[in-house]
Parts: sequence; structure tokens; C-alpha cells
Amino acid sequence: MTITETRAASAVQPRVRVSGVTKVFRQAGTPVVALDGIDLEVGAGEFVTVLGASGCGKSTLLSLLAGLEQPTSGEIEVAGSRPALMFQESALFPWLTAGANIELALKLAGVPRSERRDGVAELLRLVRLEGAAGRRVHELSGGQRQRIALARSLAQGAEVLLMDEPFAALDAITRDVLHEELAQLWQRTGMSVVFVTHNVREAVRLGERVVLLSSRPGRVLRTWEVGMTQPRSIEDPGVAALSVEITQALREEISRHAAA
Repeated sequence: MTITETRAASAVQPRVRVSGVTKVFRQAGTPVVALDGIDLEVGAGEFVTVLGASGCGKSTLLSLLAGLEQPTSGEIEVAGSRPALMFQESALFPWLTAGANIELALKLAGVPRSERRDGVAELLRLVRLEGAAGRRVHELSGGQRQRIALARSLAQGAEVLLMDEPFAALDAITRDVLHEELAQLWQRTGMSVVFVTHNVREAVRLGERVVLLSSRPGRVLRTWEVGMTQPRSIEDPGVAALSVEITQALREEISRHAAA
């Protein structure tokens, strides 16, 4: 099935389904509602970005999708095995080489030992770090570490990739390069991606759909269909125009919450 055909089927075969999900934490014995009645579907091969003010529950939503937390109420369905999760920090094992970090993920995914070396080489090629297998983590730049972390996520063979502000700590040029590479990898693999960010332009640059969460408690406030094909640039007029619209909606929500 081609990427286009896969996405056409996404409406009837979602890889992620969140139905009426609420998450309540307790702080000093007091219940705090982080998410309230979230409904969200992500189709096969779809790239969805999730935006919202700090503390709105974006990372909590990813933790629920990853199975690291359980919802207080509601249902979550994620297709296939446990989704792959990529954090803002690369979270690589510093005592292992770049290649060994990736190979460990292949091992845990059940890839036979005889196939792992070729698998590592292929994944390094995908993230444009051929020849870096023997390098230690401290020898890698921030962007290179995130590339290795992305390769390790791909090594898990998951149908769904969850990304929690993975490029937030990088400089603008490195972030732009990784945006382009991530978009290319997504198109090649057909994975479903849920990408959390606080950067509006990043959300529009990458996503097919942008979901805005309200300030705490987090609810789906509004959704935008981006309607622009990849490749696209963060400087594209269409990206800029939609970013202005979404930024205005985000500002209004932040102001509403501050005045409440």
C-alpha cells in the first residue's frame, strides 16, 4: 500500500484512538485535573502535532499513549506493539557507542543477532550518520544525538512514534535541518506520529493536522487541517499565515485562562 493509500484508509483504521480520556493527579491530597474528556484519533501514516500552553497536559497525553500512565477514565487504543517514544533529551546510554544504542533497541524488538549489524547500518543511513556507529555519545553534537535517538526509536519497529518536544533544545539551523529529515523519514516509513511542541511554526511546518489543547485542564480546543504537502519550509507563506492564526487562538486561550 502506498503512503497515499495508507492515509486514505486512516479514517476507518486509526492507529491511535483516545475516547473521553480524563487524567487526575493528586497534589498534597488535592485532586488536579490535567486532562478532561480528550477525544483524538490519529490515522495510519498521519502526522499530528499537539500544541498548548505550558502545563496544559501535552506531555501527560503522550505518557498515557505510551502506557507510562493510566487514564483516570476513558479509553486509549494504540495499534500494534508499544509505541516508540522520543524525548527532548536524547536519553542515550553514554557507556554505549551510537551503534550499540541502536542495536540494543533492535535486540529488544526481537531482531536476530545476525541481522542487527545490517539493521544498525541501515538506520544510521536513514538518519544520515553513516560511519558514526563507533562514536561515543560525548563525541556527538546535540543534533547528532537526536538523530541517533530517532534511529533508536525507528529500530523498535513500532507503528506509532510519540515525540515530546525533541528539538526544543537545539539551535534554529539544526532544528530546521532535522525538521526536513524527520518529514522525509515519516514519508518513507508511513509511521503515525504524534508530535508535542510549544512552537507554533514547528507544529505547522511538520504536521498534517494541528491540535490545540486548552489550558489546564487540557481539552481539545480546536483542530486545523494544514493542507500543505511536504516538503515545506518554516518560511513558506502558507506556514506563516496559518501560524499567525493558530498563535492568535493560543494567545486568546492563555488570556482567558489568566483571567479566569
